[in-house]
Amino acid sequence: MHGAYEKVRAQDDPQTGRRRIVLAYVAGLFSAIALRVAYTVSFPAPVLHRRPPAAAWPSSVAHHYPPSEPTNAFPDLFPSDIGHAGPTPTGAEPAVIATAPSYPFHAGPPHLLAPDAFSNRSEPAFDIFKHWGNLSPWFSVPAAAFGLHTGPEPPQECTVTGLHLLHRHGARYPTGQSSYGGPAGFSDRLTRSSQPWKARGQLKFLNDWSYKLGEEILTPFGRQQLYDLGVSMRIKYGFLLHNFSESHTLPVFRTESQDRMLSSALNFALGFFGHPLEGKYQQLITIEDHGFNNTLAPSKTCPNAHNTTKGDRATAFVREWANVYLPDALARLRPQLDGLELSMEDVYSMQQLCAYETVALGYSKFCELFTEEEWKGFDYAVDLYFWYNSAFGSPVARGLGIGYVQELLARLTHTPIPSHNSSTNSTLDDNPATFPLDQSLYVDATHEVVVLNVITALNLTAFAADGPLPTDHIPPHHAFKTSHLAPFATNVQFQLLACASTPAPQIRIIINDGVVPLTGLRGCPATGDGTCALPTFVAALHALVARTDWAWACHGNWTVPPGTAWNTTTGDPPPRPNRG
Repeated sequence: MHGAYEKVRAQDDPQTGRRRIVLAYVAGLFSAIALRVAYTVSFPAPVLHRRPPAAAWPSSVAHHYPPSEPTNAFPDLFPSDIGHAGPTPTGAEPAVIATAPSYPFHAGPPHLLAPDAFSNRSEPAFDIFKHWGNLSPWFSVPAAAFGLHTGPEPPQECTVTGLHLLHRHGARYPTGQSSYGGPAGFSDRLTRSSQPWKARGQLKFLNDWSYKLGEEILTPFGRQQLYDLGVSMRIKYGFLLHNFSESHTLPVFRTESQDRMLSSALNFALGFFGHPLEGKYQQLITIEDHGFNNTLAPSKTCPNAHNTTKGDRATAFVREWANVYLPDALARLRPQLDGLELSMEDVYSMQQLCAYETVALGYSKFCELFTEEEWKGFDYAVDLYFWYNSAFGSPVARGLGIGYVQELLARLTHTPIPSHNSSTNSTLDDNPATFPLDQSLYVDATHEVVVLNVITALNLTAFAADGPLPTDHIPPHHAFKTSHLAPFATNVQFQLLACASTPAPQIRIIINDGVVPLTGLRGCPATGDGTCALPTFVAALHALVARTDWAWACHGNWTVPPGTAWNTTTGDPPPRPNRG
């Protein structure tokens, strides 16, 4: 009892009470500070993005693999061949193109994700991957896309006797320069801005976004594209290798020295032949650089192709069209970025970023920013660019493509090129080891611009029917679509046929599984299956070579005014002045 009384009295002591009050105040103060810190950490105040100090926020992110000096590399412990392979007898070569009841079409890209925004919105479903122009992954074009209601499988009573394949490299990072737009340029605009900026709404992701793209080399998906293309061609045309076994020879495939070109060719070969490649074929690597004749990179010896008033006329047309199809997108997106005013070119760059990020990283938030109509507009913007720079609307396109036509003619007739008056390389093309003329299978890797140059030089006029392309609307059902003709890994088959119904061998041109009308070649009839008698086709090529003035197109002192004041739909420059 006494102890309890004394304890109560101690609590009631005035000095002790004051100390307790002070301690309670201090404890409360610390609690308030702690709560404030916790709130700040959990809910930070909005921060405007300012121009970062050096190395504070990199404008790009790159992961350098493989390491230059790995500490656990012991190659002697990891040989690639240790014997004990087990049974290795081979089977018969596949021949889907000749034996299957139908043709295996290529539907679309695996491993890449499209935005959910287009799911269940339209019938048939909108496929964004098919509306990126030359940045689209290749796909089998729709039936009759080029005007013929027939497939790539041989016509009845016909068998395949040979194949000449021209293909583009796989998906890559952006090139170093861009005449309009450009992903790297847009990234620089954001990171080097001297003004603070903040994104919100659909653009909120930009607050944490960084540029993750490399330059020009293949992406992982691009490597897969070419491997898959090689597998596909082996399954369809593997039986042609029997001719090489009979003649005790090896196929000679060609590519160029650029990294993405060589990587594309090797990945194709791995898909076609399988690992290891040694002893199965020969890979010719041609030099792609200024001063070296090369039909797979013909601009390197064509000065006019590098003159912006002649070989790069398209920018003005693309800019005009962007001002038609992108104003709504600009009006929608510009208010979502405070402190930095978006331009029309910025918005176009965002569409490019969608495609490039998707084929490099598998997915891109930029794809969600645009409507179906705006993607159709982007697709057409790319059509304008390549029509006026690399195809029927370019004054240098035919000249650039004619060298490959000369090589095709030499292979088809089994005769050497009589006159090297274009981008052909006499050192390589006159050597039967590096340019054989008696093989049943040829494979050449090149760029999309060269594919379009060759299409123009071959006078495949079905693709020029809508030209010149306008800049104020998209022509309905227009034939020249870059996503159909020159996407990543595009492939052009020159298919040789023997048919019971005619004594003459036949030839067809098939682009991304679409059969092309040959009516632009003199004497080739308008057949329903796209065939033309090989002698007629060869005669038409001779005529095309004779009418093409490579020296004038590439080295001539001619001029053309910008814009629509001058046009071509044949890929030719203004005619050479009459010297008489």
